[in-house]
Amino acid sequence: MQFSILTLFPEMFTSILDASILGRARKNGHLVTRLVQIRDFAEGKHRKTDDAPFGGGPGMVLKPDVLDRALEHVLNEAGGGWVIMLSPQGKKLDQADVRRLATMAHVVLVCGHYEGVDERLVQVRADEELSLGDFVLTGGELPAMVILDAVARLTPGVLGDEESAVAESFGEGLFDHPHYTRPADWQPLHGGQKRVPSPLLSGDHAAVAAWRRRQSLLRTLIRRPELLERVAWSRQERRVIQELALDLEVMLQDG
Repeated sequence: MQFSILTLFPEMFTSILDASILGRARKNGHLVTRLVQIRDFAEGKHRKTDDAPFGGGPGMVLKPDVLDRALEHVLNEAGGGWVIMLSPQGKKLDQADVRRLATMAHVVLVCGHYEGVDERLVQVRADEELSLGDFVLTGGELPAMVILDAVARLTPGVLGDEESAVAESFGEGLFDHPHYTRPADWQPLHGGQKRVPSPLLSGDHAAVAAWRRRQSLLRTLIRRPELLERVAWSRQERRVIQELALDLEVMLQDG
């Protein structure tokens, strides 16, 4: 899997690319990343990458000719790629997007900055625009890091344990089940004793799987019930969801 990241601030990526799982993935060759300084493709004495917006207004806009040259260089060297503009106007990123991008050989992330990117460049070069949510950041670098991390961990060999990338939140449209570790009995500094749920201590693999599945459904039902509508459930699972919904309704009434 190869990522090219076009940015005015490549130094922002140093720590995330060298540390932890991404660092190991790059070292082992499972992940290839290239940081491209947009300013290298600007012309003139001052290497100007932005200019004032036509029509007036605050801020500066990244120049289309500079980004066009940068993209042409990157795409030619790699033999093509999927170009993503990171923008608050883009589609909100979800796990389906992450899975889709993980199947691609080369993804190019363009980090806008200042007031954004000249719209003409977006029209002629972008394959899609993506956003992290309904809020505005100072630039596209942080969204690029999030996309890089989310997509890379689905790349074979990156996590080492392929099952862990699937059996987690959104792996099949659900939130992950709660996780517990030792000690089995824990006394918080404030509050009463907390014990790990008994099914997890039973040694019964079927009971553990059933408990985890039920908790995953319940957590999704409570926090993001609309996610349940996106999955074609079996008859048995629909019955479990209905039972959980009734139990939750009773709990809320009693509470």
